[in-house]
Amino acid sequence: QVQLVESGGGLVQAGGSLRLSCAASGRTFSNYAIGWFRQAPGKEREFVAQISVSTRSVFADSVKGRFTISRDNALNTVYLQMNSLTPEDTAVYYCAARSGIFVYSQTSQYDYWGQGTQVTVSS
Repeated sequence: QVQLVESGGGLVQAGGSLRLSCAASGRTFSNYAIGWFRQAPGKEREFVAQISVSTRSVFADSVKGRFTISRDNALNTVYLQMNSLTPEDTAVYYCAARSGIFVYSQTSQYDYWGQGTQVTVSS
C-alpha cells in the first residue's frame, strides 16, 4: 500500500503561483510513477502531469510551459509548481501513484490516490 497526502492548495489571483506537494508513505517511493490530476466542478478528472521513476516528466497541453514537476525521493515527495495560473486552473488537484516505467495519463492506470487539495484562481 501507498498512502498519498496532497498539500499546498489555496486561493491565488490570476497570474500567481502555487506549489503543490504530494507526500507518500508506505512502499518504496522511488519505484513509483507519480501523476497529478485535477477535477473541476461538473467535469471529469483530467491528467495534468506525471513524473516517472527516471524523473522523466510529461504534461498536458493545457499546462505545458506553466507547470513543472519534480520529485525528492529522500523525502518521498513530489512537487507540482504551477505558474501563470488562470481561473481555468481552478480545480481539486489529486496526486496518484503506480509502479512502472512508462507514461500513464489515464486515471484507470493508477492504483493509489490522495484525497485532493483545492486550488482556486480568482480573476
